[in-house]
Amino acid sequence: MKFKSSLLLITLAAVMVLGSCGNSKKSVSSTTGWAYNDPDFGGFEYLEGYEQGTGPGLVFIEGGTFIMGQVEEDVMREWNNIPKRVTVPSFYMDETEVRNADYREYLYWISRVFVDYPEVYRNALPDTLVWRRPMAYNEPFVENYFRHPAFSEYPVVGVNWIQANNFCAWRTDRVNEKILVDKGILELDINQQNENNFNTEAYLLGQYDGVEGRRPLKDLDPNKDTRRVRSDDGIMLPRYRLPTEAEWEYAALGLIGNSYEERLTNRRIYPWDGHILRNPAKGERGRMMANFIRGTGDYMGMAGSLNDGGDVTVPVKSFYPNDYGLYCMAGNVNEWVADVYRPLSFGDMEEFSPYRGNIFQQKVLDGEGMVVDKDEFGRIRYREETDEDILDRANYRTADNRNYKDGDPVSNISTGDGWTEADANTNSMYAGSSGSLGSMISDQSRVYKGGGWRDRAFWLSPGTRRYLDEREARDDLGFRCAMTRVGNPVKQKK
Repeated sequence: MKFKSSLLLITLAAVMVLGSCGNSKKSVSSTTGWAYNDPDFGGFEYLEGYEQGTGPGLVFIEGGTFIMGQVEEDVMREWNNIPKRVTVPSFYMDETEVRNADYREYLYWISRVFVDYPEVYRNALPDTLVWRRPMAYNEPFVENYFRHPAFSEYPVVGVNWIQANNFCAWRTDRVNEKILVDKGILELDINQQNENNFNTEAYLLGQYDGVEGRRPLKDLDPNKDTRRVRSDDGIMLPRYRLPTEAEWEYAALGLIGNSYEERLTNRRIYPWDGHILRNPAKGERGRMMANFIRGTGDYMGMAGSLNDGGDVTVPVKSFYPNDYGLYCMAGNVNEWVADVYRPLSFGDMEEFSPYRGNIFQQKVLDGEGMVVDKDEFGRIRYREETDEDILDRANYRTADNRNYKDGDPVSNISTGDGWTEADANTNSMYAGSSGSLGSMISDQSRVYKGGGWRDRAFWLSPGTRRYLDEREARDDLGFRCAMTRVGNPVKQKK
């Protein structure tokens, strides 16, 4: 009897071993039968079970379908946000707005590294004069808001859309550099200066070497020793960027808190349930849910009972996070998003991952596959390609889709013998460009959302939208970063 029991245990163990071997078939190519990650078979590397890490400051936003657009009366009568059902892929978003402390860290790094290019620092400076008003004494904010430690946790303002994008690019590089340093692939080089600085794309293209770390990445190619990190290693994170308008609106609504098994219990007007702006919960009843102006001349309530606690902005973790854990998705400051503004975008946009602003261009390569055109800091500069630049590339394509169905030859209403394709542009569509006496809509018009400390409650609804020239800034306009989620839209448990 004992013999039979032992035999049974041995048989079961053998089955388990064979079963585990069967589960490891992914380590062998189903195309060639050659082993992956094996120098004896050439060393082709294949990563199984990749799960994207969450970058510093980010919160995972599981995507899905929702009705994008305005859910209350359009008191402005602009009709620029007609409701439409769309699907947003999963992504990541900053828990809070970018703080003054974050932006000062960025400026400090620029001043320390780009010693021979002071214009880089000057171009990145926020415009503190946005606080000035013709008939108000706001000089204390001009002088103190950005630099003083009392405001370190407050959202940075006075930053235009271009500066916000540059901050995202810098943050991408610093996060990825830190990842390589932590893994021992690179040594931390705090003496980087000018064009000799870590840039993610330049590194991936072999144009930045840095100082090799104590644990360099072993190359499984039997003819090589070590190698740099590649995109297919999954070690570095995707780039930080501004969220699209659809992503921002989806994240602000936080529908995971008022839906059950694909049934939406109620349409939210704000990032919280209900149609009121005060907290109904016992113990917090009557407290404001966001930082905004309640009425003419009332920015924070009466002394002794300051309701929203903010004469201007408030610290970025004030009030209550929404169901995704995001703070101040209504009020405090408006936030830049990536999209170009058009009043009729909602009639043209795609149902999946809608976005207006695509500009498609190819990288310019030489005969050895190296990028030809870079700026003085190692960043790739894009330019129009000539026939000589197209080196056996069948997928060559350029396109500026900011004006898709909006001033292009197909949709332009100009007619007559003198009409040419050159006449079909934003100016002809909107009778003026930014800064003119006509329309303010141009290819530089960017959407901002969320409402700010100067705004009435109407603008706190995520469906509302406004626009501003990408080169301008305001005292109630900041931003937060987002990051693409690659692979499975559902975050896997480790």
